[in-house]
Amino acid sequence: MYAITIPEPGGPEALVWAEVPDPVPGEGEVLVEVVSSAVNRADLLQRQGFYSPPPGSSPYPGLECAGRIAEVGPGVSGWSAGDEVCALLVGGGYAEKVVVPAGQLLPVPKGLDLVTAAALPEVTSTVWSNVFMIAQLRPGETFLVHGGSSGIGTMAIQLAKSVGAKVAVTAGSRKKLDFCAELGADILIDYREQDFVAEIKAATDGAGADVILDNMGAKYLNRNVDALAINGRLAIIGMQGGVKGELNIATLLGKRGAITATTLRARPLAEKAAVVAAVREHVWPLIEGGHVRPIVDQRLPMSDAAQGHRVLEESGHIGKVLLTRQ
Repeated sequence: MYAITIPEPGGPEALVWAEVPDPVPGEGEVLVEVVSSAVNRADLLQRQGFYSPPPGSSPYPGLECAGRIAEVGPGVSGWSAGDEVCALLVGGGYAEKVVVPAGQLLPVPKGLDLVTAAALPEVTSTVWSNVFMIAQLRPGETFLVHGGSSGIGTMAIQLAKSVGAKVAVTAGSRKKLDFCAELGADILIDYREQDFVAEIKAATDGAGADVILDNMGAKYLNRNVDALAINGRLAIIGMQGGVKGELNIATLLGKRGAITATTLRARPLAEKAAVVAAVREHVWPLIEGGHVRPIVDQRLPMSDAAQGHRVLEESGHIGKVLLTRQ
């Protein structure tokens, strides 16, 4: 088969479409013939040599895909060859074929085309596990998501609105903020021109946000804590703003706040299967009912994954960038 390889870490040009050995499904796994994958920030880090895949997993980038089951491995039930699926991956999505643990498979939602389904597994799993399973966002609470126009952000807005939360977003342009408003965002903050701490407090009569979903890490750490409401929860899922920061513990104590930080890739199979099962139970009905939809900025040939990485690095996109084989 062919896959996007990384012979040497570097810029987007380091991604090479090359012939590699076919993967073989083992116990509890299926082989998926990939139709599409999606570009995630973690893929950019892997390309640069900063985020190696876990030992024993596929060396190729790609944390999600959509396609058709080509082969079912031993010990797998409930899935058959020919089934159209999308999947949460530990890697290997930028390829013609990928092996997937059966617990990380999802059926393509009714009413959604197969290619577009690749935009769902990573964002739905990330948002549902962090915002709902861990931070326990509830109806009537105020939710702030940084990078509201990203793939994660556009899904977070819709899911938070679906449970009756008030949604605030940060983004870097009026175009992006307007799109967030179309998805249901109530509080629009241009981080280039406004202080999100002051804006979120002004919009909540000084209370702050009950839950914050943060992709920035160190750069926003203390400001996020300042923006939290009493009993607020800060969920960190990225480090675009650095990995080391100072935290004012007194402020956090005074707010009786909580900070969590998670990734999906390195979690044990059982944990990922539990997240995927929760997504299928809670999110899939919202998608099939037309209440939530994946937002796709553009589709590119998988062999031109380098261009997909450039798009994410330039940060002009809204929603997901897909890599397709069709």
